[in-house]
Amino acid sequence: MVTRILKRLLYLVIAFLLAGMWILFDAQPAVGQDKKVNYTHTVVSERDFSNLDLVGAVFAAAQARRTNFSGSDLENAMFTKATLADADLSDTNLSGALMDRVNLNGADLSNAVLHETVMTGTTFEKTKITGADFTDAILERFQAKLLCERAEGVNPETGVATKESLGCRE
Repeated sequence: MVTRILKRLLYLVIAFLLAGMWILFDAQPAVGQDKKVNYTHTVVSERDFSNLDLVGAVFAAAQARRTNFSGSDLENAMFTKATLADADLSDTNLSGALMDRVNLNGADLSNAVLHETVMTGTTFEKTKITGADFTDAILERFQAKLLCERAEGVNPETGVATKESLGCRE
């Protein structure tokens, strides 16, 4: 009986060792994680991130004042609580991005695609939005109403008018 218990214990130890070795020696990054950019709680102000593949990048609580993101693919990126004041986000793809409580004051969103972007608690004071496509974006009604006052243009990529994408009343 003691021999049987020792045998089972030995099998259990071997199983744990093999599992541990498998984890250690087969540790490859999951698909998409090898290129992921994470700038959480960093200062990236005045840097040039233009024309880059930044899909899924994280800029949570980052200070990105006057940062150039123009022409970049920021699909599914996270900017929660970030400061993007006076940043250049023109011609970017921000589809599916999380921009909750972001300071976009003075930023340039000209011709940006913001499909299904969450923009709750975000400020847009003096933000340029000519040609931006906000189709299915989530933002507060009062912010949408303020954006409608200066909405103009048509997004060159999607062909959707900024006023239409915001649901502005004529």
